[in-house]
Amino acid sequence: MEVEQIAEMLSARGQTVSVAEADTCGLVGYMFSTVPGSSRWFPGGVIAYTGGLKQKVLGVSDELYESKGTVSPEMAKAMATGARDLTGTDYAVSVTGIAGPTGGRSGLPIGTFYIGVAGPSGLEVAERIHTDTGDRDGNKRQAAQAVIDLLGRQME
Repeated sequence: MEVEQIAEMLSARGQTVSVAEADTCGLVGYMFSTVPGSSRWFPGGVIAYTGGLKQKVLGVSDELYESKGTVSPEMAKAMATGARDLTGTDYAVSVTGIAGPTGGRSGLPIGTFYIGVAGPSGLEVAERIHTDTGDRDGNKRQAAQAVIDLLGRQME
């Protein structure tokens, strides 16, 4: 889905979206900001790459962090919910994963990401995706686009 389509849906409904990004480090937010007038529906978000920011800023519990790890569907849901609650937006999206070129502590293969959406009426979804670009930047770009696509499917 194109970012412009997300913008049209949010604008038509008077709704907003925020982001919680780990490995994409703001790429999803950047993609939202490429649409003129995006400040009406995208106030911003959180880059929680390392250093306990998922817990300190997004409110992810230490228990979840310890039991499920930073790259899990539960973490993606908790990050999205935390961003939505922090910013007061209708929707929030999240992404956490292994961009490469080396693997993280999770033991998951490079290119593994969990993406999430939190939204109205208790909506909380997460999906596992696998990118296969063989390139760190390419993996991040594919993951960011997958987040946009997931949000679009949940809004339709």
